[in-house]
Amino acid sequence: MEILGSGPPGQAPPPRKPAEYDATWRRPVPALAGSVPRARHAVRDLIRCRRVPLREDLLHGLLLIVSELVTNAVQHAAPLSPEVVLEVSVGPAWVRVAVEDSHPCRPRPAGPDGAGHDDGAEPRTGGRGLLIVQATVAEAGGMFDVEHTAGGGKVVWAALPLHPVVTSRRRPR
Repeated sequence: MEILGSGPPGQAPPPRKPAEYDATWRRPVPALAGSVPRARHAVRDLIRCRRVPLREDLLHGLLLIVSELVTNAVQHAAPLSPEVVLEVSVGPAWVRVAVEDSHPCRPRPAGPDGAGHDDGAEPRTGGRGLLIVQATVAEAGGMFDVEHTAGGGKVVWAALPLHPVVTSRRRPR
């Protein structure tokens, strides 16, 4: 699987010696609540063991994304997908996490008040996982999307840069 954003669109990246941490790792995960912390810990251990040069704040963001994506698959796709697939891909510039399931419906983020997911009788305390993913990705300068699979399911993925561009917050004088 190609890491999105590894080179300019339409142009092949220049040849390079693969880094120690370049890898794609796929793992089937039971669609059970207990799989969420196990998936998060497995990704953390993989990033550390492969010595991926990911800043600590980005690692925490990545692990939050893993938790949210696996939670969504467990909560919403389990009836059609008793097992989901967690994939982590690391390249020279990006780390990408993806969760694939067999459910055909594209997830929608709830509004800040939880609107759109229930009958509105009481405010929801959940339903904001995709908003959290989108905000984490945007803050890091990454990418997030949902793609349909050939088998009728979907892959929800997020990619974070290993070395984000730091913008100055100081005002020009």
